[in-house]
Amino acid sequence: MRVVIAGAGSVGRSIARELLAHDHQVVLVDKSPAAMRVAQVPDADWLLADACELPTLETAQVAEADVVVGATGDDKANLVFSLLCKTEFGVPRTVARVNNPKNEWMFDASWGVDVAVSTPRIMTAMVEEAVAVGDLVRIFTFHQSGADILELTLPETSPLVGTRVGAVQWPADTVLAAIVRGTSPIAPSVDDTLEAGDELLIVTGREADEAALQELLVRGRTDVLPEAAGPEDAADAGVALQPQAAQPGDDAAR
Repeated sequence: MRVVIAGAGSVGRSIARELLAHDHQVVLVDKSPAAMRVAQVPDADWLLADACELPTLETAQVAEADVVVGATGDDKANLVFSLLCKTEFGVPRTVARVNNPKNEWMFDASWGVDVAVSTPRIMTAMVEEAVAVGDLVRIFTFHQSGADILELTLPETSPLVGTRVGAVQWPADTVLAAIVRGTSPIAPSVDDTLEAGDELLIVTGREADEAALQELLVRGRTDVLPEAAGPEDAADAGVALQPQAAQPGDDAAR
């Protein structure tokens, strides 16, 4: 994969090293001579030029890139770089760094950004996730689809403690993706039981009601399915059924 990175600061260089370690081809572009620390990433191709100018992007052969990354410390530069790469060169995927959370609203498809990464917001989410029990924390937003990854640590007081996953009536547009219990991730099945202290990773769509989800997980609701709920009920509850191994005597075992 060919990747062009605008911004050869500490963030850009770190991304470049990781990509090179996975055998990708990387071009680093920066207009500051002080950023040309070629010895720190010797396997990358380096270009001293302004990444927001078309001649620079032509020299960097952006048209042949699979992904471009706007990793400068200037939100305006990252937006212009992404827009030019998307509209003028048709780059399939653009990733842009957001330095100021107040500018997040601009980092979308209208500015040519496929994926926006806000370091301050990610750090805030990690802090909240580490200390908050019973609060929904937004870990990541997919800007193209608008889907969110949310995390909640199930408190001991939740009425859902001891409840089967398949018996929970999840709000619409909501899917329980994983349970982290201790240090072990679990792919939830309808027969798994929720326990106090479980970290629930939940994927929600644009129309999901986060307030209803918070209410369900922390205070519980009466609209849970009976314990005898069948597979069709579990599917409605937003949990993918796990295939069961054939038992002796089943037709599949004969």
